[in-house]
Amino acid sequence: MSWVLTGLALVLVIEGLALALAPSRIEEALDLLRAMRPEQRRLLGLAGVAAGVALLWVLRIWGAA
Repeated sequence: MSWVLTGLALVLVIEGLALALAPSRIEEALDLLRAMRPEQRRLLGLAGVAAGVALLWVLRIWGAA
């Protein structure tokens, strides 16, 4: 369970850094997302999930996780 909290903490750190260091870029990214059709946003989200699962799988095989 502690690895889940560690992962959540790392996500919060990365998201917080993005907001703190480049707030205008976040607005541009949100505008880009608004311009996309819902199907495109869904595919982008699924691609992110697939990339995350693949990375976790590779780390598990290499014994790093």
